[in-house]
Amino acid sequence: MEGILPRLPLADWIDVLVNWMINSFGGLFDGISTGIRFFVEGIVSGLGFIPSIILMILVSLLAWKVCNNRIAIFAFAGLFLIDNLGYWGQMLETLALVLTAVLISIVIGIPVGIWASQSERARQVITPILDLMQTMPAFVYLLPAIFFFSIGVVPGVIASVIFSMPPTIRLTILGIKQVPADLIEATEAFGSTTKQKLVKVQLPLAMPTILAGINQSIMLALSMVVIASMVGAPGLGTEVYRAVTQIRTGAGFEAGLAIVIMAILLDRLTQNIGKKKQGGTV
Repeated sequence: MEGILPRLPLADWIDVLVNWMINSFGGLFDGISTGIRFFVEGIVSGLGFIPSIILMILVSLLAWKVCNNRIAIFAFAGLFLIDNLGYWGQMLETLALVLTAVLISIVIGIPVGIWASQSERARQVITPILDLMQTMPAFVYLLPAIFFFSIGVVPGVIASVIFSMPPTIRLTILGIKQVPADLIEATEAFGSTTKQKLVKVQLPLAMPTILAGINQSIMLALSMVVIASMVGAPGLGTEVYRAVTQIRTGAGFEAGLAIVIMAILLDRLTQNIGKKKQGGTV
């Protein structure tokens, strides 16, 4: 086909667009970068101020309250192991990155999901964008993040947001669309406005599904902040990346085990919070 049609300069067009955005919105990107860095550092400083043994006990009590005794024991033992291996500080940095990325995903994703659930045209536009976000290789998200926000914490958070946001949007749409039609008709019969119907009926009934989307976003954000260590994001991902580059199998296994413990804890806590919304626990 090269002899018939000329090659589209798609890469050149994208480079021009990126350069235009940097020149036109550089101040905005600097402000976003400062805000995200301040928020992440605040979480790390706040959690780091609490003695590790106290934080272990608090997380274990939360796991006991939300989940059960087994998860509480696992939480204490897992966090104690992370501290014993010397990865407590890196674990807090990873947790701060994940929490920041997920919070941004929630703040943006849930309103977008609500909008798409109420507008067929919006959903037709948003769905292909979500497909692109979920199928694009994760490493590709690091490139624009570096261009707009240099290296370090911020590009890691931004790439994690892009990678982890689709489940929150999709399951928000799904949860609202799955509300029984007879309930919607009943609220309309009583003269409820669109806002009242959304706030008092659709969102409460859709909340377990929305929480399931947030749970998936947490898992994806955790996987992405590990990849983001390649652009200078701190935390356990940096330890894994360093172990890989230096072929230190033992150190890589230790850091990877710490990530697994974090993932299991975050998954069980968010899953059981969602189940409590439905009136049950595991």
